[in-house]
Amino acid sequence: MKAKVWRVGMGDLHIMPGSRHRPHMKKPMWIIVLVLFVCFFLICAYIYPPQSSSGCYVFSSRACKGFTDWLPPLPAREYTDDEIAAHVVIRDILKSPPIVSKNSKVAFMFLSPGSLPFERLWDKFFQGHEGKFSVYVHASKTKPVHVSRYFLNRDIHSDQVVWGKISMVDAERRLLANALQDPDNLQFVLLSDSCVPLYNFDYIYNYLMHTNISFVDCFKDPGPHGNGRYSEHMLPEIEVKDFRKGAQWFSMKRQHAVLVMADHLYYSKFRAYCQPGLDGKNCIADEHYLPTFFQMVDPGGIANWSLTHVDWSERKWHPKSYMTQDVTYELLKNITSIDVSVHVTSDEKREVQRWPCSWNGIQKPCYLFARKFTPETLDKLLHLFSNYSTP
Repeated sequence: MKAKVWRVGMGDLHIMPGSRHRPHMKKPMWIIVLVLFVCFFLICAYIYPPQSSSGCYVFSSRACKGFTDWLPPLPAREYTDDEIAAHVVIRDILKSPPIVSKNSKVAFMFLSPGSLPFERLWDKFFQGHEGKFSVYVHASKTKPVHVSRYFLNRDIHSDQVVWGKISMVDAERRLLANALQDPDNLQFVLLSDSCVPLYNFDYIYNYLMHTNISFVDCFKDPGPHGNGRYSEHMLPEIEVKDFRKGAQWFSMKRQHAVLVMADHLYYSKFRAYCQPGLDGKNCIADEHYLPTFFQMVDPGGIANWSLTHVDWSERKWHPKSYMTQDVTYELLKNITSIDVSVHVTSDEKREVQRWPCSWNGIQKPCYLFARKFTPETLDKLLHLFSNYSTP
């Protein structure tokens, strides 16, 4: 009887009223886990972005860039009153039209402890070009004794300079301030007492006057003698990503010279937090202030190399000094044949950074000046000058 009832029920199921029985289904757990994983991955990628294109998540750098562009931008921090004021001043200086002078001059600014051992060589360099240059001497220790008429009465008020400290930057700014008083000075070259010219005056004058960039040495060094000198006390105005290094010997157009003199915000950070021995670091202000400053305010306006050659091959705290036996026609010609700028990082990788020295889009020799020459090389340099200084 029960079997019959079951057969009737099954046969007439399509006409019998009542609720249907649904089989139990498993939840798609693998889909839920996958969705949670993707969400976690996207959140982590947004919070912890890659530091380089090579480590750009699991995508190629190109794909990663498109992905980061899709994400909402991180909120910009609120600038301080001093930063807002500085940005306004910097913007207006950079937007100002180039100054035109009927008597454009190059300001040669000498940073020296006392007398200039190569004054006779510079006298020969300047002869016949009166009205195209001006000279300024900052002597930090003793009053110079001049032997050239071009240097007479050209000493500026000077103060003590200590290597590695902010006083070196103060001396540079002091020279700029004095040279800026002459409205005809359009280019400003910082030189040491051991610097010599590598070309004749006309070549150097035209090289500087016919370009619209400044030659400020600037490169990124992730090692202990680069970013290892950075202090977090410089935050929020100066971030480690903008911290740069370079030689102090610059050639600067007037617009940038005015910019340096107008800066107080970034200079004050270096004055307070970049000095030897601070927080166990050996920060050298004159090697970092200007490279970092221009990296932040006008990175496209500088050439990233210095026009003054120096030999660091001995890998010491100070560069190689040229003695009399070192000074030959071949040495000077070898220096003037260099047309690629080279920097080496101070980390374990010792990465060599190279880029061509480009002048108005044309690859040219990098250097117009060279150091460090010892005083005893003067006579030999005077003898060779006419030969090696011709382009």
